[in-house]
Amino acid sequence: MKSWDILREACERVGVKAVAAKLNVSAALVYKWCQEPPTEEDPDASGARNPLDRCRGLFDATGDPEIVNWLCRAADGFFVPNPRVRLGDTEEQLLGTTQRVVENFGHLLSDISRSIENDGVITEPEAETIRRSWETLKRHGESFVVACERGLYQRGRRR
Repeated sequence: MKSWDILREACERVGVKAVAAKLNVSAALVYKWCQEPPTEEDPDASGARNPLDRCRGLFDATGDPEIVNWLCRAADGFFVPNPRVRLGDTEEQLLGTTQRVVENFGHLLSDISRSIENDGVITEPEAETIRRSWETLKRHGESFVVACERGLYQRGRRR
């Protein structure tokens, strides 16, 4: 989906005038953001470069994922980059990748169990340990899913 499609759908849910008022800009500008901007292929398009494209430009210019992390935190979430899965990487091996996902899940469960076994409370340092285990599990899980989506486990499959 294009940035202007995302903005158009989001603005339709709450209303362009409400968005414009909250941002202290004109409704006409918000409407422009929600249209396809001019490109070499379509120089007659009537949209304008929107805030999403500008955020993307900041990330592209700096390469700093903290820009994306900041926005994700503002939405009460966090950013997890997609892994790089290439032909020839050991991550491609289905059994090894699956075992790592299961092992990481076990580590997460162990960290949770250790945190609550003595006093039934999870302290801030224990929560940080749980977060690290969770992030590791997500990375390995995402590597597995991306590899599946890219068809890396289909090679050598009998038809």
